[in-house]
Amino acid sequence: MSWWLRHIGWWPPLFGTGIKVTRLDKDLRAIDVEMPLRPWNRNYMGVQFGGSLFALTDPFYMIMLATNLSSDGGPEVVVWDKAASIRYKKPGLGRVRAEFRLSEERLAEIRRALEVEGRTDARFVVEVKDDEGGVVAEVERVVYCATKTAHAERKKMRGGGG
Repeated sequence: MSWWLRHIGWWPPLFGTGIKVTRLDKDLRAIDVEMPLRPWNRNYMGVQFGGSLFALTDPFYMIMLATNLSSDGGPEVVVWDKAASIRYKKPGLGRVRAEFRLSEERLAEIRRALEVEGRTDARFVVEVKDDEGGVVAEVERVVYCATKTAHAERKKMRGGGG
């Protein structure tokens, strides 16, 4: 694991909102994060700011997939966050947490899609929970994964754009 990943909690977008990484498995298959309610991440109503709840889930699945797909000896891959949406369930009145898990079965599914199609949009749902285990928000993350060859072909078809 890179030095940067071991110190991701100091990355300004996370550090600035008070997001703390509490678990970071060496193989990047499990990451846990939490965020206390602080004056700088409260909204007008005094509860967790929606943007901070969204940020709590932001880079993790993309990083997990980029690391695991490129470390298995398979084809070189391009991995990007593609889309995300959040559905608020109840106010975040205190500390909130989120867990990210990447099973071998899910990785195998994504690898198969890359072998067959050359690309896939991997979807994950993350539950942001409070200290009592209640769901504060559900966040769907969509991560684009493609072999470098398939990505280059699609880029050429689009006229060279990103």
